[in-house]
Formats: sequence, structure tokens, C-alpha cells
Amino acid sequence: MSNPGISEQISSLVTEAREAASASKSLAELEGARVRYFGKKGMFTGLLRSLGAMPQEERPAAGQSVNQGREDAEAFFAAATENLKKKEREEKLFAETIDVTEPRGNNGIGSLHPVTIALRELVDLFVGMGYETVEGPEVEYDKYNFELLNQPKNHPARDAQDTFYIEENIVLRSHTSPVQARTMLARRPPIRIISAGRVYRADEFDATHSPVFHQLEGFYVDKNVTMSDLKGTLEVFAKRLFGENTKTRFRPSFFPFTEPSAEVDLTCPTCGGKGCRLCKNTGWIEMLGSGMVNPKVLELCGIDSSVYSGFAFGIGLDRVGMLRYAVPDMRWLFEGDVRMMRQFR
Repeated sequence: MSNPGISEQISSLVTEAREAASASKSLAELEGARVRYFGKKGMFTGLLRSLGAMPQEERPAAGQSVNQGREDAEAFFAAATENLKKKEREEKLFAETIDVTEPRGNNGIGSLHPVTIALRELVDLFVGMGYETVEGPEVEYDKYNFELLNQPKNHPARDAQDTFYIEENIVLRSHTSPVQARTMLARRPPIRIISAGRVYRADEFDATHSPVFHQLEGFYVDKNVTMSDLKGTLEVFAKRLFGENTKTRFRPSFFPFTEPSAEVDLTCPTCGGKGCRLCKNTGWIEMLGSGMVNPKVLELCGIDSSVYSGFAFGIGLDRVGMLRYAVPDMRWLFEGDVRMMRQFR
């Protein structure tokens, strides 16, 4: 290039740009320097415009030298950008690092929910009596929730359960009894199972009702199973959960999947059967439904009712938790208030 002054200006500008890139301490500062050198009014742009005053034959070579110098300077800025990004990323990771060995104050120990406590006690009790735990889906086919349990289409007993329908033949299970049907279809007697979980009914949400609640279902089918076996099982349950002095009372009832059927009352755990506000001065608390498996249910599930018999019972886990721990309002079990949960540590 014939003009030594341009060469010196380019060299000086490249050196200056390199130093500015190296001196930048942040991406924002680096961006300011980039605009200063490469922006529309930047130094390299100004230098290119100044070439118009040069002789025409010298301009191409001078322009090429300026562009080459600009590329060299931009390479310094690109490298500086990567270094600053890496540095900021490392600083952010360091600032967010958690030292798991650092001593901290006690944030409080969690506790089991009263329904979970009741469930675990009942599972331990019935497993100790030879029952096996079995689970089933909460979104269930009408076939298992109703039809195989002796409740065909348009059966009046369906109305009493206020079922949530997802589709015509798909429901949110209204009880845990579908597990019975699924188990009988998959196995041959003897069958001795319990099944626990959430169930759903279109009910009020108040002190004693909820559209979502928890059940534990017990089910036993074998040869020569009688009502005496059911009564003995539930007496063991009552005494184990509420004390040796607890008595049971069976009242005739109706369920389409059991025959005969019975509601089971226990002596009030608060007053011991003497009468109080909780039991409305009767001395008894209604606890669960039970009965002998309806022979028609056995036949629908492929089990010969002339050879086998069985019993079933359904326990409301929420009710057990409320009675065991004197919880007066069912809504408290679902609100997740830590002040209540802390009491069960």
C-alpha cells in the first residue's frame, strides 16, 4: 500500500480495539466498546469513509487493508465475548451452589397424614390375618364398577352413589369393590385380599362428606365361608383399632353385591358406649358396610356359588382417622393445614 499513514492508522486502531476488548469486565461493557469501533459511527467505519480523499488508484488496496484490520479486531471481540460468557456462567453456578454439608437450622420434621396412619395400621392388621394387598385403577370401566357387582344398566342402586361419569362406560370409581371383580376374574379361590385407595362420588363437601374420600375393602372367598367368619374378622379389627372393650353391632342393610348385608356399628370410642355428643347419646358409631358376597356376583365372575362363598366389607379410612384422633371436621383432612399435621409427628 503506497500510503504509509493509512497502515499506521489501521495498526494503531487494531491495537486499540484489542486492548479495549481485553479491558472489558462485562458483556455490557464489551458491547459498548464494540459499537465504538464497529458501529455505524464507529472508528473503523470512519476510517473507511476517509478513504474517499485518497487518490483513486490507492483506494482498493487501502480499503482491503482496513477491512482486514477490522476482521482482526472483530476476532479479538469474539474471543473476549466467549471468555466473558464463560466467566459469567461460572460465577452464576458458583453463586447458586448449595453446600449440603453446611449446618442449617431445623426447618421442622414432617408428619404422616392421619388417613395414612390409619391405612398403615389396617394393612398391618389384615396382612397379619393372611390378607394380601391388591390395587386397582381409579378410572374404571362401568363393567367392573357396576355390572359385575350385580348392578346392571338402569339398576336403581346406581343412583345412590352419584357417580362421576367420564364417558358412558368409563367412571371415576365410586368404591374399591371393582378390585374384587378384577381379582375374581384373574384368580381362583381361595382369595383373601384387601384393597385401599381413593374413591369418588358427587357429594357435598362439608364436615362429614367429601366428593373424594378413602376406602379399604376386605374380601374373602373360599369353601364354607360364613357370616360368623365375617363377624369374627370385624371384631378383631374393632378391638385392635379402638381397644379391647370395643363391641360390634350388626344391623340389617342392603347392598346389591352382598346378601345378606349389614351395617356395622362400634361402641363409641369417645364415651365407651355411655352416650355423648359424638354418638348422639346412643353409645354407638356407624363404622362400615359388610355382608356375604351375593352368589350372583360370584357367578358373574366365573366362580361356582354352589361350591364357594365369601364375605366383603368396606371401611372408610377418613372416618377411622377422624374417630381415632378426634377430628371433628372431614374438611380438615384435605386442607393440608400444617398446624393440624404437626400434631401427628
